[in-house]
Amino acid sequence: YRFVKNCVLCLLCIRYSFFLKVICVFVCVIDPVCPPKCRCESNVVDCSNLRINKIPEHIPASTTELRLNNNEITTLEATGVFKALSQLNNINLSNNKITEIEDGAFEGAGSVNELHLTANQLDSVRSGMFKGLEGLRMLMLRNNKISCIHNNSFTGLHNVRLLSLYDNQLTTITPGAFDTLQTLSTLNLLANSFNCDCRLAWLGDWLRSRKIVTGNPRCQRPSFLKEIPLQDVALPDFRCEEGVEEMSCVPRPQCPSECTCLETVVRCSNKHLRALPKGIPRNVTELYFCVHLPLCLSSLRSLHGNEISELPDGIFSDVASLSHLAIGANPLYCDCRLLWLSDWVKTGYKEPGIARCAGPTGMEGKLLLTTPAKKFECHGEVDSGVLAKCNPCLSSPCVNQGICHSDLAEIYRCSCPPEFKGRNCETSLNACVSSPCVNGGTCQLDEEEEAAYSCACPLGFDGPTCLTNIDDCEDNDCGNGAACIDGVNHYTCLCPLYYTGEVCEEMEDVCAPGLSPCQHQSTCLITSTGPQCVCSPGYVGDDCSVDYDDCEENHCQNRAQCVDQLNGYSCSCPDGYSGQLCEVPPSPRSLCDLADCQNGALCVERAGRALCQCLPGFGGPRCEKLVSVNFVDRDSYLLLSDLKNWPQANITLQVSTAEENGILLYNGDNDHIAVEMYQGHVKVSYDPGSQPGHAIYSTETINDGQFHTVELVTFDQMVNLSIDGGLPTTMDSLRGVRTLNGEAPLYVGGRGPFQNTPTSSSLWQIQNGSSFHGCIQNLYINNELQDFTKTQMKPGVVPGCEPCRKIYCLHGICQPDGAQGPVCHCQPGWSGPHCDQPAANPCQGSKCVHGKCIPLDLQSYRCECVEGYRGALCNQDGELFNPCRSHNCKHGRCQMSDTGDAYCHCEAGYTGELCDSECRGEPVRDFYQVQRGYTICQTTRMVSWVECSGTCDSGACCASQRMKHRKYTFECSDGRSFSEEVEKTIKCGCVGCM
Repeated sequence: YRFVKNCVLCLLCIRYSFFLKVICVFVCVIDPVCPPKCRCESNVVDCSNLRINKIPEHIPASTTELRLNNNEITTLEATGVFKALSQLNNINLSNNKITEIEDGAFEGAGSVNELHLTANQLDSVRSGMFKGLEGLRMLMLRNNKISCIHNNSFTGLHNVRLLSLYDNQLTTITPGAFDTLQTLSTLNLLANSFNCDCRLAWLGDWLRSRKIVTGNPRCQRPSFLKEIPLQDVALPDFRCEEGVEEMSCVPRPQCPSECTCLETVVRCSNKHLRALPKGIPRNVTELYFCVHLPLCLSSLRSLHGNEISELPDGIFSDVASLSHLAIGANPLYCDCRLLWLSDWVKTGYKEPGIARCAGPTGMEGKLLLTTPAKKFECHGEVDSGVLAKCNPCLSSPCVNQGICHSDLAEIYRCSCPPEFKGRNCETSLNACVSSPCVNGGTCQLDEEEEAAYSCACPLGFDGPTCLTNIDDCEDNDCGNGAACIDGVNHYTCLCPLYYTGEVCEEMEDVCAPGLSPCQHQSTCLITSTGPQCVCSPGYVGDDCSVDYDDCEENHCQNRAQCVDQLNGYSCSCPDGYSGQLCEVPPSPRSLCDLADCQNGALCVERAGRALCQCLPGFGGPRCEKLVSVNFVDRDSYLLLSDLKNWPQANITLQVSTAEENGILLYNGDNDHIAVEMYQGHVKVSYDPGSQPGHAIYSTETINDGQFHTVELVTFDQMVNLSIDGGLPTTMDSLRGVRTLNGEAPLYVGGRGPFQNTPTSSSLWQIQNGSSFHGCIQNLYINNELQDFTKTQMKPGVVPGCEPCRKIYCLHGICQPDGAQGPVCHCQPGWSGPHCDQPAANPCQGSKCVHGKCIPLDLQSYRCECVEGYRGALCNQDGELFNPCRSHNCKHGRCQMSDTGDAYCHCEAGYTGELCDSECRGEPVRDFYQVQRGYTICQTTRMVSWVECSGTCDSGACCASQRMKHRKYTFECSDGRSFSEEVEKTIKCGCVGCM
């Protein structure tokens, strides 16, 4: 009877447990400052020693370090908690009870570089555990229960440099297990039970070649290899017994021995189980415990006189022969959940009308058989007394964090913590109940004395109750005057100005872009006291930020106003004063004050008159006209437009040349009239275009370097040519020929745009198409002196005729302003006074100002500048003297010493005079180990040192350059302990090989 009653209550509990769920949603618009009970300071969230069993919510987004050590966490669930913590770089989950890490639990933790999982209960490692930790550099898995590492255990952790598997239960490691750890530099495999059979044969060679393992991992099996360092075992000794699978390390699917499993479906039906079997996979999605046994029940079932308030729908569905049910004298709770029973008993009158309702309000005393169905309604919450019949744990009978479980025999049962006992966990068992150990210390009872205990302190703490934070600064490597800041099991170096690095060993590149204090394009130099700025001209100050006021020490005179300029000043003179410093007083007014001499002419007083002394080539009372020009380039010419009465014209000009050929005047386009030099004679040609052309020649030659007057008169289709006033030569056979186009311009000294037209000379009877080379002066057209300043003048035409009148340049151009008078400027490859001799040396007449001429071929050269000058001709001032210019530091930056000498300051990991030798020092912080025979001894706390690796120049080796001596306490695996002074490396460099 009691079994039936309890069975019904249990069924009710299982059937209706979902009604106990209450969902409360609170929307908070304020970002929480800190999770409950945790401590938050300086972006560090400390939730240690709180006995929590999961990662708290509402962790600030700015968190950089999350401390969850010394808690009761057993499973890391994939809740996405790390997706909002983009600045997190350190997670401490040590000293928990973690047995499972769900795939994706660390999703979003890409910024984390340290993960501590020491002292947990992990028994295996798979790649999905660490998904999302792409930036991880340190992974601590010490003191777990890991028995095997396979080749996808660490997939995706390509940035891990330190991996500690110290004190696990490792027996074998699959080949290639560490291949995905591409940057691994430190590996701790000590204190493991390696079975050195054929499956581990690869590891010995791997450890010897990589040289990254800490200490000497030892074999524990087979017996003949016990305590032998794994690296010292010969390859033939790694052997397996027959039947051992080489890939036995690969995890197999988990399934209870009593059941059958297919992927995520577990079937345990008809196995006569009395409890859930052990070993059910964690990823199970379907679980079957069906029992298909015939129910041999009579047609009459009596449940009369119990305390039944609820019966789950369908409880009698398997009892097909049941025809009468006695359920009277029970406090039935007739809400909507019992409507099925009322309908069921009305079918066939299975209940005789005795059972009555006891609730809810309004249903008291009503018969189950006759009460209408619409009265069975659900309103509000069900009375806790009714629910407690199916779930006695609702009243929370278990105290002291005991966990309540329903029990068929005892109604409920409490699972007590280790330190409590009793039906409700009310009785204390040990002295550790009060948690006397602080700072994450673990309380341990004394087996001999009941009230005694001891505290096992975490790393970094000491004392009877772990209250004392060990001063890690007692043995620190902070250099260059850095201050040591003590932490928990570590210390931090507070670097002085201009230094950086873990122990302040590196000097910052204070001259790098963004860090240099020097302004206005000044030069930054690194010295032992910091950056030094060499200011650009015009700026002063430590950072060259001050524009120096050059007017503070100005020498302007006569009340002139000083105007500050960059690296100088100028004087703004008052009216009448002149000179660089306004030192020239106004001169008394003279006749020249009123003279309007133009084009650079000087005014002189002669016989009471002001006369303008014209520069070469200019004329007129005020030198206002350019009347003589020198054609020095081969392709130069002048263009005259807006000619009056053209082509009816009287043209007179004076010509001086030593050339035989050249165009003097040219007018026209498709038809033309041209005056040219031909073999020393003057030729006039007239070409009307479609009709035959005509030409006349002077009898005189005029290419003797003297000035000759050429006069040309055109009138009524007749042309007269005379030289120096002699008898004219006439062209009068132009009757019937059409006149020239009067709108075409007149070209002087060349043919203008027709200059380089190869066919024009042959078509238009021009004997030689070259431009005129010589001087032309006093050009009159219709008795009007032409002003060459009003012409369109092509480069290569210079004012004045006198200097180049008699010089002849065959392969060059006359320069009238030479120091010794007019000279020929020869084309490349030619030399001589008249540019008529092939050049033997292109450096003859070179224009290198402050440098040496270097021939390139027969016609060209380059200038090699002396120090302090630059430019193609070495005519520009070079940069200020910079001793660093000769130092090409490959992996560093040139600096100046206090004495002004230049030297290379190398980047971390490089050395040598030019920083071209790579010799790196990798910082290591771990337990220092020594060998005593077959015994391993290690320091009682972690030690920092530097391991040297790299290459140097020939004759040198990458080794310790600076050492420190420290005394440490060692504990050995055989129980012994001793103190010994250790010499450890703190700086690496290229030194002589030993």
